[in-house]
Amino acid sequence: MDPTISVIFIILAFSLGLVLVMKKDTIPAPLKKWMAISSLVMILFAFFIIIYSLLKLGT
Repeated sequence: MDPTISVIFIILAFSLGLVLVMKKDTIPAPLKKWMAISSLVMILFAFFIIIYSLLKLGT
């Protein structure tokens, strides 16, 4: 796995989550639900990548 791509994905996932939290009042309700779900999935996958990278670091 290319570490550059992983770092870019992690930064983008957390940035999307931060933007959704900061702009939650201006996003339309139907769009807000799906964006929140997709952001949550991306953040969980980013945590998985971080943990996988840390475990792989030891080998």
